[in-house]
Amino acid sequence: MAGTKEIKRRIKSVKNTKKITKAMELVAASKMKRAVASTLASRLYSGYSWEILTSVAENLEQNAHPFFNEQKLGKTLVVLITSNRGLCGGYDSQIIKKTLHQLQGIKEKQDEVDIITVGKKGDMAMRRINQNITEVFTNMPDINLALSDITPLAKLLMDQYINHTYKKVYIAYTHFSSALSQKPTIKQLLPISKEFAEALLWQDSQSKASARKINYLFEGDFDTLITSLSENITRMQIYQMFLESNASEQSSRMIAMKNASDASSEMIDDLTLMFNKARQANITREISEISAGMASVD
Repeated sequence: MAGTKEIKRRIKSVKNTKKITKAMELVAASKMKRAVASTLASRLYSGYSWEILTSVAENLEQNAHPFFNEQKLGKTLVVLITSNRGLCGGYDSQIIKKTLHQLQGIKEKQDEVDIITVGKKGDMAMRRINQNITEVFTNMPDINLALSDITPLAKLLMDQYINHTYKKVYIAYTHFSSALSQKPTIKQLLPISKEFAEALLWQDSQSKASARKINYLFEGDFDTLITSLSENITRMQIYQMFLESNASEQSSRMIAMKNASDASSEMIDDLTLMFNKARQANITREISEISAGMASVD
């Protein structure tokens, strides 16, 4: 059994660690509250705007806009959204694992793949396996994410698809379900397809049951309208995916730090019990030595 001094030193060390993890838990909880509020506030708007685009797409000619046209030539682009910092449980590892599985499926079809990474963790993981990374974004804010923050990335994706650089664009993100449940998800952003739109728009059967099909009447220059509509709504979908990922990251970090704080409390209790046992053993030994000394004097 370790000595009492060593045990006291370990207890002090664990208590200091607990203070840090508790502080990080509180910070993550504050960020999570704001991130979840932003995510839920825009989810319905994002969903119904995409429903409008899908309804319009069903009645469009194939060459009405490039976003609705399936291209035969070009490479496949995967955008991977991860965090810049660790200590967030399995948030990064789960989406990276799912992305690697997706990349394997794409390569089995003999397609070339480019990757855009958002976050340092995803960038390091992709470079570790020598993937072709074309762009890296590591300056996305983790709180108060605005639509203007993702505009450069959204413009890059849409321009390169229109220029036939890529025939398909996927986004790997983490869908926020609750503070305890986040689902790694990979969705096809471009070209816009009915199947993709339904999967992205309705994440559960209850929402799907409330879906409505509406025929829209357009007045004015249809080409200008459909171009503006498709680009703005596609940009909104990218923004919503970032909000979902941000809320999932903060939730995962809060849970991870809470688990670390709870584990520290348990370790402190165990070490305290060990310390009391060691101190009691020392007291018993000293009493035995005193008793033995007194008996020898008598």
